[in-house]
Amino acid sequence: MNFTDFQILPIEDAEEALLRCCGSQNWANKMAQSRPFGSMDAMQKEATRIWEDLKVPDWLEAFENHPRIGDRQALAARFASTRNWSANEQAGVEMAEEVILDRLASGNDQYSQRFGYVFLVCATGKSALEMLNLLEARINNSPEEELQIAQQEQQKIMLLRLNKMFE
Repeated sequence: MNFTDFQILPIEDAEEALLRCCGSQNWANKMAQSRPFGSMDAMQKEATRIWEDLKVPDWLEAFENHPRIGDRQALAARFASTRNWSANEQAGVEMAEEVILDRLASGNDQYSQRFGYVFLVCATGKSALEMLNLLEARINNSPEEELQIAQQEQQKIMLLRLNKMFE
């Protein structure tokens, strides 16, 4: 799909496309209704504005739509619509040593138990070890601090995926 075609999609189809970029239904609906966008830059700015105006439940809904870092089975099954994007974003995990993958799995479990949602990091360009170090550094954050970091990471992912939508 190209940018021009996206502008004229029916609302439901535009929302479906946008949900691949960010799993918040509220965000996707507001974005679809904000069309047409004069440029990709205008679309990115509106996406950011809408994201920053959302409430915590919308953020958590978006977080639920991400596979755990390194979880290839979830990526293939539950996240089929974004499998290629997520796989590319998590490419740094592919060549990781087993010990790093084990620590990521364990850290993901601890993180989910502590915060109630999946560990979010904009994984593009990061190695498995870099992601593990970030996870281990963030696990001791306060819930309030970590929620802010996670929503910022989600925003980075969302903006990258908006660009990918038109490639």
